[in-house]
Amino acid sequence: MSLGDFLRKQLIDVIQWTEEGDGVLAQRYPMRDMEIQYGARLTVRESQLALFVNEGKIADQFGPGLYTLETQTLPLLTNLKHWYTGFESPFKSDVYFFSTRLQTDQRWGTQQPLTIRDKDFGMVRLRGFGLYSYHLVDPTRFHTQISGTRETYTVADLEGHLRNTIVGRVSDAFAESKIPFLDMASNLVELGSAISAQLAPTFTDFGLALDSFVVESLSLPEELQRKLDERIGMNMAGNLRDYTQYQAAQAIPIAAANEGGGAALGAGLGAGMAMGKAMTDALNQVATGGDAAQKPSPAAATALPDQGAPAADGTKFCIECGKPIPRAAKFCPECGKAQG
Repeated sequence: MSLGDFLRKQLIDVIQWTEEGDGVLAQRYPMRDMEIQYGARLTVRESQLALFVNEGKIADQFGPGLYTLETQTLPLLTNLKHWYTGFESPFKSDVYFFSTRLQTDQRWGTQQPLTIRDKDFGMVRLRGFGLYSYHLVDPTRFHTQISGTRETYTVADLEGHLRNTIVGRVSDAFAESKIPFLDMASNLVELGSAISAQLAPTFTDFGLALDSFVVESLSLPEELQRKLDERIGMNMAGNLRDYTQYQAAQAIPIAAANEGGGAALGAGLGAGMAMGKAMTDALNQVATGGDAAQKPSPAAATALPDQGAPAADGTKFCIECGKPIPRAAKFCPECGKAQG
């Protein structure tokens, strides 16, 4: 070893990690050109775990506390190094710190609508949005499955993978819940619990624990939302007659705002009333089974009583009583009314 290498080489007697910001899940302690001194102090704070890795193998794991690094506190590392009789020389090992703090306000959402079967609409495409929280519980599994030898591993590095995993599970949960879309808004808590139960094993495989999963909102694509709004409007109208009147009322402010003002409004109202009457008559005819078509019209009811048949040649009708009289008669032989 050259003199320069010897001077650059340092012995570490205190190992600790203080998080400089939020969102760090794993941090490797800087060990370049340094070795850990026998009897050094290791400080693991609350909300932290530490992992010793020697020659690519995980040696020892430490929870919160203050440790003196010696044979008794490094049993696995001692066995790997074959230090059966104890050691007093410095040793080289990678030390990783892990944050076990709760990672809150993690957002999830479906970028593309999910197609599911629905009891009311048959097939619907819907979007879901919400948030979740988790924390790290198993540093060994997280190190081997996720973070590896990276110097720093953050929440942002894991976010994309978790989000895609969540979206896949959300689609399955929506399909298995069999809750109609119109009822989902009142069952968001139950839906969130069902999705959380499906996601928990996936988080466990990563060395994480899912603490909460919330479905904040569900929505349809714009074109389906318009169809739903139309259906809701018709249900609120109650029947076709009321719906027609509702549409006519909705058209009043629109027509008044157009050029032509009152003229356009009057024309619109007239057309609306005519259409409404025609639809009402049609509904009444269907409701009465066609009896309305057999009833005499008001015009027929007001016809003169004896004008049901045409007058014979050479006769006319009395202008007073309507009886047929000779065409040349000046007075009605029945009522005596003078004929003009």
